[in-house]
Amino acid sequence: MLEIKLRQTGNCVILDLCGQINVDSANLVEVVGQCLRDGYLDILCNLEDVQVVDYMGISVVVIAYKEVVNHQGRMKFVNIPAHLRNVFIVSGMDRVIEIFASEDLALNSFKEDKAIENIKRMQLRRRFKRLPVDLKIELKSNHDRSAQCLKVEILNLSAIGAFIFGCGKFKLNDEVSLKMTLAPKSEVLELEARVVWVPDKGVQPHEYPGIGVEFSNISTVDQQKLIEFIDRNISFSSSD
Repeated sequence: MLEIKLRQTGNCVILDLCGQINVDSANLVEVVGQCLRDGYLDILCNLEDVQVVDYMGISVVVIAYKEVVNHQGRMKFVNIPAHLRNVFIVSGMDRVIEIFASEDLALNSFKEDKAIENIKRMQLRRRFKRLPVDLKIELKSNHDRSAQCLKVEILNLSAIGAFIFGCGKFKLNDEVSLKMTLAPKSEVLELEARVVWVPDKGVQPHEYPGIGVEFSNISTVDQQKLIEFIDRNISFSSSD
C-alpha cells in the first residue's frame, strides 16, 4: 500500500509519497479529498521515495488531480525519480501536470500563481460595474442540505459576484446556490457561486454576518441579464 505522510507549509499541503503507486493506491485519492474538505486547495506531491508507478497508478494520479481541479485547486509534483519519468511522458501526464525539480521551486510557483490570479481578478472586476442594491434572495449549500438561508439579501452586486448579508452559515470556499428575481421582468436566476470572503465579526461588525461570493460556471446569457439589470438600475439612480 502507498504510504503517505502529510506536511504543511503555509497554505500548501505536501504529500510525501513512499512505495508504489498502483491499483491499490486509492488512499491517495482519499487523502487528497480530505485535504480539499479541510480547505487546502494547494497540494504538492513529493515522489522522491516512490519506487514504482504503473499505468493503473497513473489512473489513480489522474483521479486525484481531477478532484483538485474540480475544487478550483492546484496539484503539482516534485522530485519524480528519473526511472519513473518515462511513465509520465508515455502517458502524456507530463503535458498536463506541473513537475518541479525542487520543493522550493514548487512552493514558489504556488505563490506566483496566486499573485497572477489576483491581478487577473482585479482586472476582471474593473470591467464590471457594481450596484448597491437591496435584493432578496434564497441561499443554500450545494453539499449540505441543512445549510440554507431563505431570508437574506444582496447588498452589492456585479456580473461576477456579490456581497450577501444575513447568513453566517458558510465558510471560505463553500459552494453555494443563489436564487434571485430581477425586476421588472421578474426573471428568476439560479446561480452557482463560491465563498471568497467572510468578514471578521470583531474587525468588520457592520458586514457581519455576511459573505462575498464569486459566481462560478455562469452562462453568458445569465451574466448578460445581470449586466442589463445593473446598468438599468445605475441609470435610474443617476437620473433621480
